[in-house]
Amino acid sequence: MSEKLTAGGRFRKALAENSPLQIVGTTNAYHAMMATRVGHQAIYLSGGGVANHSYGLPDLGMTSCNDVLEDVRRISSAVETPLLVDIDTGWGGAFNIQRTVKEMIKAGAAACHIEDQVAQKRCGHRPNKEIVSLGEMTDRVKAASDGKTDDDFFLIARTDAFQMEGLDAAVERALACVEAGADGIFAEAVHTLEDYKAFSAAIGDVPLLANITEFGATPLFNKAELGEVGCAMVLYPLSAFRAANKAALTVYENILEKGDQKDVVDLMQTRMELYDFLNYHDFEQKLDALFAEGKNK
Repeated sequence: MSEKLTAGGRFRKALAENSPLQIVGTTNAYHAMMATRVGHQAIYLSGGGVANHSYGLPDLGMTSCNDVLEDVRRISSAVETPLLVDIDTGWGGAFNIQRTVKEMIKAGAAACHIEDQVAQKRCGHRPNKEIVSLGEMTDRVKAASDGKTDDDFFLIARTDAFQMEGLDAAVERALACVEAGADGIFAEAVHTLEDYKAFSAAIGDVPLLANITEFGATPLFNKAELGEVGCAMVLYPLSAFRAANKAALTVYENILEKGDQKDVVDLMQTRMELYDFLNYHDFEQKLDALFAEGKNK
C-alpha cells in the first residue's frame, strides 16, 4: 500500500498536475468545504482574511500567529484540500519564524508564504509600503526553511519589491530567496503580463505565483493568460469573502428597510444546499440509528 501524502505532498501533487494551479481563498471551514466540493485542488487562508473575517480588524499586522493557527486548524480539520497560509512576516525573529512554520505544519497547513515587508506591514496593494533589506529577507526565508518538519511543505517567498523598486530589484530578491530555501516565489502587485513573463524567465523552473486580487494593482488576468507567461500558481485570496460580504450587506439593509427578507431570498443558499455541503443527512441517519438501537435495548 502506498504511503499517504502529507499536506505538503498533496500541495506539490496539485501543483504538478495543474498548469497553472488555481488557489482560492477560504476564510472559514465551510467555504473550504464548498471550494473542495466544486473541484478546487488548493485553497488559501489570507492574513487579511483572518484579520477581517475572524477579528474585525484591518490588514495591518494586528493579528498573531495563534490567531491564524486557529483558523488553519479549523479548515484543515474540515477538508484535506492542501491549504496555503499567509504568515505575513513570520511574527518575529529567526526563532519565532522557525516556530511559526513548525506550528503551521502541525496545524495541517500544506504551504505558506513569508514576505519582505517591515513588521508593521500593509496590504500589498496599498501605497507607502516599506520593505526590509535583502539580507533580512533572506534570513527570514532561511529561518522558515529551517523550521520545516516535513520536507514536502511548500515555502513561498513573497516580495513586495516590484511596486517599490521595480522588476530588476524584485527578481534579485526572488533569486536570493530561492538560494536561501524558498520553493516558490510570490511576486506581489505586478502590473502587466510582460512583467510576469520577464519575472518567470528570470527565476527559471522555480514556480511563480500571481496574486489576482480584486480592486488592486494587478488586472484580473485569466489563468490561461498567466499560464502562457510562466505563472505556475494563480491566487484568488478574498474573492468569495468579498462576494459574501456584499450579499450579507444587501440582506441586512433589505430587512431593515422592508421589514422582511422576501426580496433577497434568491441571494441565499437554501437550507437543503447547506445540508448537502455539510453531509447533514449522513449525521442525522447515524443519530437516528443510535436512538433506534437505544430503544431496542
